[in-house]
Amino acid sequence: MTAIRLEGVSKRFGAHQAVDDLSMVVERGSIFGFIGPNGSGKSTTLRMILHILHADAGVIEVLGESGRRAANDRVGYLPEERGLYRKMTVRRVLAYYGGLKGMSARRAGEAADRWLAKLELSEWSKKKVETLSKGMQQKVQFIATVIADPELVILDEPFSGLDPVNLEVLREVILELRRKGTTVIFSTHDMTKAQEMSDSICMIFRGQKVLDGTIDEIQASYGADTVRLRIDGGLKSLGSLDGIDAMRDFGQFQEVRTERDPQELLRALLDIGAVHHFEVTQPSLHDIFVRIAGPAAEELARG
Repeated sequence: MTAIRLEGVSKRFGAHQAVDDLSMVVERGSIFGFIGPNGSGKSTTLRMILHILHADAGVIEVLGESGRRAANDRVGYLPEERGLYRKMTVRRVLAYYGGLKGMSARRAGEAADRWLAKLELSEWSKKKVETLSKGMQQKVQFIATVIADPELVILDEPFSGLDPVNLEVLREVILELRRKGTTVIFSTHDMTKAQEMSDSICMIFRGQKVLDGTIDEIQASYGADTVRLRIDGGLKSLGSLDGIDAMRDFGQFQEVRTERDPQELLRALLDIGAVHHFEVTQPSLHDIFVRIAGPAAEELARG
């Protein structure tokens, strides 16, 4: 069953082609990672799915409907630009968002209490939103997105600005939504989270799709051309080797991309110095992301 289907979707702003002939399918009950560097067209695509923006061309189908604003009451949306009524109390603002989705005041209040307890915010329910930290406000915004129990949840950069503890809480809640049968599509710059959580991935770059499939399918298409190792001297030692296409230093280990035979490479490394770890592996999603997006992704990764 399909939750979202895009076929030949394009969107232009003046001379800028934001999205170019994009087709993709999100299966119901799955977590779908939507990745790409800044300016690649992710937010524009999500807004077209929600009919906040209208496509110049192509077909967009959401939960089996394709009309303008079709199925919106069955969809929860967390925008990248967060926005809450800062002078309202937390519980009241959540009840308000529930009411916008057709919930009764009683049902919205009960759902707000349940979610506040789940995300450890109960003691803040009667506080004004403006008194909360940025991380707590982000969790409240997430609750506002899911309070009406939508069939489809669209999250634009949901992990941005969260500390590791709150990031882990939100990650577990998203996985719980999937276990209940909710479809989740999220855009992110966190390649580790995308790889850990997603059933399938779509990457767009400069408005065009460049990756689409499950993590296993995507990694298999790149082959096992990555070697993770730890050697005395680190990158300085590796710099003397031929046939190395790329090198990265992670501090405690190094990673190289090469077309050389692994056993031949290992023998060459042993001639240089002590090798404490040697592992042939498939490239990570982060590595694939950097290969495709190049300097834009490297800059993003450093930021």
